[in-house]
Amino acid sequence: MKVFGSSGTRGVVGEGFTPEFVLRVAKAAASVWDDDRVALGRDTRTTGPMLADAAAAGLASVGVDVDRLGVAPTPATVRYCGVEGVPGIQITASHNPREYNGIKLVGNDGVELPVSALERVEEALLAERFTDADWETVGGTRRVETANDDYVAEMLATVDRNAIADAGLTVALDPGHGAGAVTSPEFFRELGCEVVTVNAQPDGHFPGRDPEPLEANLADLGRLVESTDADVGIAHDGDADRAIFYDETGAYVQGDASLAALAAESLSAGDTTVAAVNVSQRLVDVCEDVGATLDLTPIGSTNIITRIRELTADGETVPVAGEGNGGVFFPDYRLTRDGAFIGAKFLELLASRGETASEAVEPYSDYYNVRRDLTYDEDAELDAMLAAAEAFAADADAEPNTIDGYRLDYGDAWVLVRSSGTEPKVRVYAEARDADRAEALAAEVYDALVDAR
Repeated sequence: MKVFGSSGTRGVVGEGFTPEFVLRVAKAAASVWDDDRVALGRDTRTTGPMLADAAAAGLASVGVDVDRLGVAPTPATVRYCGVEGVPGIQITASHNPREYNGIKLVGNDGVELPVSALERVEEALLAERFTDADWETVGGTRRVETANDDYVAEMLATVDRNAIADAGLTVALDPGHGAGAVTSPEFFRELGCEVVTVNAQPDGHFPGRDPEPLEANLADLGRLVESTDADVGIAHDGDADRAIFYDETGAYVQGDASLAALAAESLSAGDTTVAAVNVSQRLVDVCEDVGATLDLTPIGSTNIITRIRELTADGETVPVAGEGNGGVFFPDYRLTRDGAFIGAKFLELLASRGETASEAVEPYSDYYNVRRDLTYDEDAELDAMLAAAEAFAADADAEPNTIDGYRLDYGDAWVLVRSSGTEPKVRVYAEARDADRAEALAAEVYDALVDAR
């Protein structure tokens, strides 16, 4: 696909990502969908109102009525679509920097569109096959004020609220000024937790930190956990479909470690889990321990959703899936990543075991991870780096996995190089039990790409 990447389509606003583009994507989606209503939500980015207006205009122009949800986490928009039986558009760039914005498309079944459906929308967009309405049949708009409240209420009814409340947990919460700021503080308080917050004011300038919940961006959360004696820290990205954790000592928890802990709690023998090609050995170990099958996809929520649906249709049981970036799926609840729900499932785990956060992830802490990013300005630079990656893989003493980029497994460690599906970057990932080994693997590939660029 040229337009839609691993999780919707995104870009720097004013540099190719414009209101005109958003309007055309909305027209294409509504022209493909056989629905007379579409839900429209957004995150807190400063460009969100402008781009939501453009999307609403595009939808109305092809005769579709628009349910405007306002600022809402992506999982709240997804839930609304599923309950109401309408497709949806979420204006968000998720974890990308503040100058970005983007579009995620949701089907009327309450699931982000799989690859096949995105391809149909993309074909309509590129061919400009729009079902324009005449002046008598253009769509109307109504504001929906209850989407966030209903989303919180459903989560409260789904998780083990009593067990969490009885555990008497203090949660330090960092919504990162994103859409989670309008729902997560209330949700965790309603679970019976004492909640302390940082960066909890909705603000599309993201003054406290960048939207991506990386360790480098979350120092304030670690300090908050430590200073308040919180039991756990929880951070979201811009649209609150991820959760990253800090333990009770104020130490960052690797997303791969929390995914492994949640998977170990959810998987049984004969189950299947789905993860991306940058999967940690931690999850491989969990699957081997419990007798579950691990199925790998290209990186990105779109690819994971598509594969979960295929496996479920074939009769496989997939109770948990996800990536080590904090994006975990619990398909029995809803086939979407949901930062608040992920956080609640981690609290359930602590409450049921009577463990601290550090104890819960300790079995999955024996690996060291490295990620390095290389930016590019021209396609020629990207092509040169990918050619270098191919050459590096061909010369390596390991058989490359080419599901998404080039992954080389060495037994004691692995390294992966791939182009990002959401930013003009090539990413290098490495993992090993030894920090020096992981750093050396990443540096070797990184240096080869720098030379090529």
